[in-house]
Amino acid sequence: MIFVGELSDLPPGESARVQGEVAIAVFNVDGELYAIDDTCTHQDASLSDGWLEGCAVECPLHAACFDLRTGRPSGPPAKKPVRTHEVLVQDGTVYVRESAPVGADAPVNEVV
Repeated sequence: MIFVGELSDLPPGESARVQGEVAIAVFNVDGELYAIDDTCTHQDASLSDGWLEGCAVECPLHAACFDLRTGRPSGPPAKKPVRTHEVLVQDGTVYVRESAPVGADAPVNEVV
């Protein structure tokens, strides 16, 4: 798990950026926490620097919007989704459990 910080340091409407295999943006939307890959899939812009609009973030570079629940873009210029990650809060501390990389092969169970 990746340490994000204290829940009190991430008030509603704010975001934080943490480093996993790639940079991850964590958002507080009215008390609900969401985590997505921080880099826009259209061009290399930090989504944690974007603007929250409900349960979506708007990229600061070319205004692509991504749903924080699914990672899907709402329309051009972005066409590819960003990965979403699980957010956990334990004793007031926020953590992210990073999802498998896109395109990663699932483990194969061999029958012996």
